[in-house]
Amino acid sequence: MTIKNITKDAMYDAVAPDDFESMLELDRYNNRSSAFDKIISATHDHFWDPLDKTYIDFDEPFDIENEPLVPEDLIAALQTDYVSNHLSDPKERTRFINTMVLHSFSSILHGEQGALNLSASLCHVLKDQGAQEYAANQTREEARHVTAFAKYIRTRWGRPLECGPVLKDLLVEIIGAPEVYKKIIGMQMLVEGLAMGAFATFFNNIRDPLGKKLLQLVMTDEAFHHKFGKIWADRTVPKLDPEEHAIIEDWAAHCFQTLLFNLVSPTQQYDLYASFGLDPEKVIAAFQEVMTDDKRRENMRESANIFRVLVKTLLNAGIITDRTRAFYGMYVDMDELKNEGERMVGDDIAEDGIRYLQAINFKDRAGAPVSIAAE
Repeated sequence: MTIKNITKDAMYDAVAPDDFESMLELDRYNNRSSAFDKIISATHDHFWDPLDKTYIDFDEPFDIENEPLVPEDLIAALQTDYVSNHLSDPKERTRFINTMVLHSFSSILHGEQGALNLSASLCHVLKDQGAQEYAANQTREEARHVTAFAKYIRTRWGRPLECGPVLKDLLVEIIGAPEVYKKIIGMQMLVEGLAMGAFATFFNNIRDPLGKKLLQLVMTDEAFHHKFGKIWADRTVPKLDPEEHAIIEDWAAHCFQTLLFNLVSPTQQYDLYASFGLDPEKVIAAFQEVMTDDKRRENMRESANIFRVLVKTLLNAGIITDRTRAFYGMYVDMDELKNEGERMVGDDIAEDGIRYLQAINFKDRAGAPVSIAAE
């Protein structure tokens, strides 16, 4: 492989997506890694069907016109005087909160679609049968996430919102990237880490029991997807030479910086603010006044903060070194993160969800030990 693919372990060896002939090599069929067997086998434990009411009932009601889905302190724009004063009518304020939640859930839906396409793209390029089977399993799981979030949005709002340009650009880049490391870091670490932080935050705050159940079911899958990236890091990062490590480290830092300063920026929701009679430029100016670096640091003290989860993911993967540690250290206490260990936010929620699914899927195994750790 060329340096841009940075392959350090045979089970991540890859070919061009149109090179199907390489998949027919006879020796390939006798070379299958066992590194993914545990998370492949565990797919039976966390199987669920969004179209089966045994698992989740999308007919469960919620008064979305009169009840806010989340507390308003979760809505950054309402922390500005301009937006808060403009939305003085309680019903309009509720509609604004729930529309902002729609924006978040739409972003999640688009991210799940990206994960589906990326997982499928890995099936075309990874030569190892174990890695390929895992990618195929994840593709199936991401497909049910798309079905489930699309159905939830249709049930509560009718239609999703457009994908924000920053998230869209990142998804397009990593799905189309020929480099396997970009796909794995970009999706399995950054986007999946972002998702786990968002899911945990919404799970702990959403007032809609249907939304809460949906988030937990998805988290039972996502915890394993995150582990796939961790296996790659454990097998790859220690073997990188300084030049290769710098390539990966700098690309990860670039992605993080782009997401940190743009993902939740009001510039990504320009039309949404205008639809409430707000001047988007005034919202942006007010947002910049309250969202200072000090405020970002304060927010990132929360364990479920999506950007804190991203930093912890990269740190535990060994991608962050002294070259970029100071950059991340501007926003989060790196020593504190290191001392937290490798357990991730959302693991407890996912494990409870797996027990719920085991009780449905394997009644005789209900109460069996649950593990989402990759070996």
